[in-house]
Amino acid sequence: MNQHCKFSLKIVFVMLAALGLSLAQANSPINAPAPNAATPAAASNNEPKFQEHHPRYMLKESDVFDVNFELSPEFNQAGVMVQPDGFVTLRGIGDVQVQGQSVAEATETLKKAYSRILHDPIISITLKDFQKPFFIADGQLGHPGKYELRGDITLTEGIAMAGGFLESAKHSQVLLFRRVDDQWTSARIINVKEMEKEGNLKEDPFLHPGDMLFVPKNRMSKIKPFLPTSGLGVSMYNNQF
Repeated sequence: MNQHCKFSLKIVFVMLAALGLSLAQANSPINAPAPNAATPAAASNNEPKFQEHHPRYMLKESDVFDVNFELSPEFNQAGVMVQPDGFVTLRGIGDVQVQGQSVAEATETLKKAYSRILHDPIISITLKDFQKPFFIADGQLGHPGKYELRGDITLTEGIAMAGGFLESAKHSQVLLFRRVDDQWTSARIINVKEMEKEGNLKEDPFLHPGDMLFVPKNRMSKIKPFLPTSGLGVSMYNNQF
């Protein structure tokens, strides 16, 4: 065996070892804080709680809404915008923090704030401009990018929306990243290849707002640049991917 082939085989072994390490890391939650054995009660209170499939929308920076008073129309205000610091400026009471609250929670916040100058105010909030739910599709896809999440969309449907798999895609290890809360992100490996082979999409998860699906490269596409130019040994691996 000439020196060029020996070198190529070494590169193959290194790439396969690195792939195995990355898969082991992917099976663990990302950004997971180390548990504190000395305070088990506190640790249990900080355990991640997965979001509901249809969570309520939370107000974000640059969102715009109207505020209407049933009994005090002089305080009505249109085009109220959430500022970068999370506050809105309201007629008669000044600045109020609403970012991160649902419409129902923000309504209660405004009622409490206006109760300083009004007796039992009846307030309604109407969203006018807000961030549409979305998911991110990245990796070995025809058209990776950011897509609006309209209705119920599964992982495989999201892949199709993003142009489908490229030839270099690893169908059996699609990663689905989902934020659990401000400190936790879950990472799940989904074998789309197996689901499609068996014709069973019961394990095809619905995407949630903010999800990111990532399609990695298959092993052949990773090591192909390091293989001998003669093509020696390439055909014997192709049927494995």
